[in-house]
Amino acid sequence: MPREDFENNLKIIQDELIQLSSMVEKSVFKSIDALRNRDIKASQQVIDDDDAIDEKQQEIENTCIDLIALEAPMAGDLRVIISVMMMATELERIGDYAEGIGKISLAMGDLPPLKPLIDIPRMADLATDMLRRSTEAFVNRDTVAATSVRKDDDIVDDLYDQVYRELLTFMMADPSTIQRATYLLWVAHDIERVADRTTNMSERVIWLVTGQNPD
Repeated sequence: MPREDFENNLKIIQDELIQLSSMVEKSVFKSIDALRNRDIKASQQVIDDDDAIDEKQQEIENTCIDLIALEAPMAGDLRVIISVMMMATELERIGDYAEGIGKISLAMGDLPPLKPLIDIPRMADLATDMLRRSTEAFVNRDTVAATSVRKDDDIVDDLYDQVYRELLTFMMADPSTIQRATYLLWVAHDIERVADRTTNMSERVIWLVTGQNPD
């Protein structure tokens, strides 16, 4: 493979990763918006759209494997390819969490949420902002921004703990709320995992730039 072709393909996989990140970010947002508005049709659309996310991730992975096999890249180029492949996997899993929230929304059917959704959308806003910033850190090779994303994961964890305690209180006070509270716990857990996966992406950016895994 001529060097010019290799450089072009290296740029393509990075552009594809950015596109995949945008797809996933929109999916998470739509899943929470559909849940909040009890929009069953929109929830189903989130589920259906996950196929495109899976396909995009697989395309990126296949291209990365081909580049490694055909070009045997060294040092920095190899780190770029490995980082793109691993970040694409994280994004695919985040897409799965959005799909999971869509399925929870369908399972809820006509049931209204147990309480007005405030903290869960806040968690989602924080998690998607972390995702956006992780992608920007990758584009800009910005370890400071990537480190900032890692720190924000603690905020999402704290919100999750708050939601967990509040829903547990509902269930203990009134057993008839257990089913609806459990649905919301599942949603909160999925969002918490979105933040965790995004943190993994930011750590991959740090490794890409420095060659070292963060503590």
